[in-house]
Amino acid sequence: EPFVADEYIERLAWRTPGGGSRGGEAFDPKRLLEEFVNHIQELQVMDERIQRKVEKLEQQCQKEAKEFAKKVQELQKSNQVAFQHFQELDEHISYVATKVCHLGDQLEGVNTPRQRAVEAQKLMKYFNEFLDGELKSDVFTNSEKIKEAADIIQKLHLIAQELPFDSLMDFCCYPLSFSGKYHDLECQLIQEFTSAQRRGEISRMREVAAVLLHFKGYSHCVDVYIKQCQEGAFLRNDVFEDAAILCQRVNKQVGEVFSNPETVLAKLIQNIFEVKLQSYVKDQLEEHRKSDAEQYLKNLYDLYTRTTNLSSKLMEFNLGTDKQTFLSKLIKSIFISYLENYIEVEIGYLKSRSAMILQRYYDSKNHQKRSIGTGGIQDLKERIRQRTNLPLGPSIDTHGETFLSQEVVVNLLQETKQAFERCHRLSDPSDLPKNAFRIFSMLVEFLCTEHIDYALETGLAGIPSSDSKNANLYFLDVVHQANTIFHLFDKQFNDHLMPLISSSPKLSECLQKKKDIIEQMEVKLDMGIDTLNCMIGQMKHILAAEQKKTDFKPEDENNVLIQYTNACVKVCGYVRKQVEKVRNSMDGKNVDTVLMELGVRFHRLIYEHLQQYSYSCMGGMLAICDVAEYRKCAKDFKIALVLQLFDTLHALCNLLVVAPDNLKQVCSGEQLANLDKNILHSFVQLRVDYRSARLARHFS
Repeated sequence: EPFVADEYIERLAWRTPGGGSRGGEAFDPKRLLEEFVNHIQELQVMDERIQRKVEKLEQQCQKEAKEFAKKVQELQKSNQVAFQHFQELDEHISYVATKVCHLGDQLEGVNTPRQRAVEAQKLMKYFNEFLDGELKSDVFTNSEKIKEAADIIQKLHLIAQELPFDSLMDFCCYPLSFSGKYHDLECQLIQEFTSAQRRGEISRMREVAAVLLHFKGYSHCVDVYIKQCQEGAFLRNDVFEDAAILCQRVNKQVGEVFSNPETVLAKLIQNIFEVKLQSYVKDQLEEHRKSDAEQYLKNLYDLYTRTTNLSSKLMEFNLGTDKQTFLSKLIKSIFISYLENYIEVEIGYLKSRSAMILQRYYDSKNHQKRSIGTGGIQDLKERIRQRTNLPLGPSIDTHGETFLSQEVVVNLLQETKQAFERCHRLSDPSDLPKNAFRIFSMLVEFLCTEHIDYALETGLAGIPSSDSKNANLYFLDVVHQANTIFHLFDKQFNDHLMPLISSSPKLSECLQKKKDIIEQMEVKLDMGIDTLNCMIGQMKHILAAEQKKTDFKPEDENNVLIQYTNACVKVCGYVRKQVEKVRNSMDGKNVDTVLMELGVRFHRLIYEHLQQYSYSCMGGMLAICDVAEYRKCAKDFKIALVLQLFDTLHALCNLLVVAPDNLKQVCSGEQLANLDKNILHSFVQLRVDYRSARLARHFS
């Protein structure tokens, strides 16, 4: 432990008698001093003893260091001597190795010609056996040495090919010709390979395949292997799954048998595509090609998709350098005759299918589509009739039918969605934008033009004139459904068409076509704003039927029990329904635009209606109550201008009841100060007491 002087002194004092107050013992400084002096002397003696020991150890350490340094020097000298010996040994080994290599080259130079001579002698011996017409050598008679026989026949066959033509012809006349033996041996090897494959002997297959590698029949060996691999492999209905499993199994085996496994596997895949798959695809498609376009397109899409999925699985295998191109060519070879005219079949089917969906809908409604003009004299007559109430011909009665169907729209969009999916999968990348645009054009023709546009035209033609009684305003229902449908159309445009054309010039064409459709529909919706005339006409009928002159000039001024007139109640109820209908039928800024127009016309109607009556004091109060109710109704519009107009009208109605002395003060108020004096005067004239000199004098 570390030495602490204070603690050491304390312990020493504590052990010394009289050095502390233990057991009441008195403190004895002299004794303590004596103990300290004695202890210091002991420490000095101990220090001297330790110092002598340290000096002795230092001397011993220096001595050993000198001895160690001397020993290290001796070892360094020994190491240098050993290194010199090693260098000499290395030079000697290099010299000997050079001599050995030279000797080996010389021996090889002598041995190689000798081996060739021996091999040549053997081949000449075998050659003579063929010339004699009798094969005596064990290599030809022993079936177990078929590998060695194959090697000899291969070499003799090569020699025979190098002989002059005349000699070769003479040789072929002998009983045993090389070509015959070559062919027989080749057949034996292929038969042996076939038997080994059936027995599942991979090692024997590998040996025979290695021998056949140098024979012309090697390709036939590969063909036999491929043929036997497929025996019993296609027993289920799913030929694509069977093909994938087969290739997976062969991929594990082919590397153990052949020296060029990627070539063999590629040939197997080519055989599967060109034989099995092509036959299967043809059977599936030709059955419906001319009789059922829908089933034909579904089968084509399904088969092409499953073929490409199979190709993706095969990409995992080693098929050579450019396996992507290899597999693409195989797929193209199967489907090229079907893909060349795919888009024509697609457009033809989509056109007939869409027309059938629409016709089936109109037949269910017992409706015969009629040609409704959108321009010229008919359009002019319709506009004049609606705006002037002139009887230029009856409007079309749609009996409340909008001629728009969510089911029809969903069916059309579903057919088009499937067409886009097929187009994406089956079209050549260079033709994809063009084909997608053609499908989009079909959708525009049948959904937008033949269905939505026709419904809008029919709805416009069915708008009643403003003087019609109990007119049903079905055009707003048409607008509501058309708006919903167009949102679905726009969603399909963004979700399914845009990815196909986003990076092509066709994008601008599609966007422009969509813009033209929107503008065309907006024009018809703007024409439909004349529906508001019908609403105002209905309000006029209500006011004319329910409002009485005695409402604002009662016979008994002191016995008026109603808060507002019956006409006001019915008009407000009707207006609230129409406002809700407009909100449900439209969205965005269109709601505010239509409600503003309706609100302004509603205000004008009430303003003109109030000016048709004379008002007593109590009648004026009732008119103020009516206008206050109209103002509550105007709040439902949520349009600041409309509410401001009714606030001003309410202020004008105050002129009907204010005391004559206060007329000028009221007219100069905040809401009426900016109005034309003639307007103020026209309201004051409605008072029954206007003829009195006093009132006329105050207002002037």
